[in-house]
Amino acid sequence: MKSRYLVMCAVFLLPVLLIISQCSTSTTKADPRGADYAGAKTCISCHKNLDKDYLHTAHYQSSAFATENAVHGIFAGAKSEMNYNNHSRVKMLKTDSGMYQVNYINGQEAQKARMDLVMGGVKGETYLYWKENELFQLPVSFDYAQNKWIVSPGYDTVMASYDRAVNVRCLECHATYAATEPGKAPSFGGEVTGFNKASMVLRIDCERCHGPGREHAEYQLSHPQEKTGRYITDISKLTRTQQTDLCGTCHSGTQTDNKQSIFNFKPGDKLTDYKTRAADAGPPDLEHIDVHGNQLEMLKTSRCFTASQMNCSSCHAPHTDQHKQTAIFAARCGTCHKATNHNLCKLTGRVSDEVLKTKCVDCHMPMLPSKAIINEQHPVLIRTHHIAVYPDKAKQILAYLKKL
Repeated sequence: MKSRYLVMCAVFLLPVLLIISQCSTSTTKADPRGADYAGAKTCISCHKNLDKDYLHTAHYQSSAFATENAVHGIFAGAKSEMNYNNHSRVKMLKTDSGMYQVNYINGQEAQKARMDLVMGGVKGETYLYWKENELFQLPVSFDYAQNKWIVSPGYDTVMASYDRAVNVRCLECHATYAATEPGKAPSFGGEVTGFNKASMVLRIDCERCHGPGREHAEYQLSHPQEKTGRYITDISKLTRTQQTDLCGTCHSGTQTDNKQSIFNFKPGDKLTDYKTRAADAGPPDLEHIDVHGNQLEMLKTSRCFTASQMNCSSCHAPHTDQHKQTAIFAARCGTCHKATNHNLCKLTGRVSDEVLKTKCVDCHMPMLPSKAIINEQHPVLIRTHHIAVYPDKAKQILAYLKKL
């Protein structure tokens, strides 16, 4: 009887021990952010369902190594080129050593660089290349809306250039972590920031928002019966200010000066300890706030925000891809704007409920051109987070509805 009991215990415990040992191994692997971090692979070992949805979000697609799966541009035929003029063009090439942007002047190769990192993922994607330990933006980007290569926003449209350095501010919002060091590339010189390649954690991972997770992972794996998450930040338990400060680490714009690196921010910290408005940024009004990356300040100018306790999570579910699903966001508007509150849309009754469900945000949060990403060929449109009445947009939508 005793031997049978021991065998039964062994059969029961073996799978548990294997799971703990496997996850323990992954948690003991050094994370470049420090010993308190577990790494995304450890998080995924328990949160597989969340991860499946998260793979399609803008946060996940914010940066990646430039593999064939991550780069979506065209590499064959005439559409694989970006022509500047009769003398200058950039051709995209795939080789055994990677994907390249090659600049030809009068038919002669003038310069080329490999696509090492890709950033973007929603409107399009741009590419970075390594020169020693420094990162530089490549001259050509890919626009999803037009399905073609375009001159990288802000770059010279007359001739290709490969010398735009990428600073830490770019990576603080497009990656999870990167340790800085003095730049080593000799040909460009200047005060260029270098990055420790081994330290880079691309994409926006779990611990960027939920904080260090090693202690959480070790506790939950050793207490599988415990269903309440311990030693990890439950964002819903943070105050409204703490929640918006967390989102504001990236979504409060570029017109700020960093007091310290955003990579050091932990959920619950005060954003003002990390960022302050730049002296030349102007007052926080709509004339100075850009739709690009500045969603928090725009939201704070909205009556919906000032007259309620809404925060970013009131509308956004960060673990799932809801991009372009305007009906979902209109439904969330409807949690406050309803007949019982006497604040229904004035178009109620004039147009069908189905139309209101799809056009709500197009009226009150229209797509506006970015001031940060300037592209003369094709303005980059981003949905404003200043929720308001836009008469011109309403007229456009009414005119559209009359044609139906």
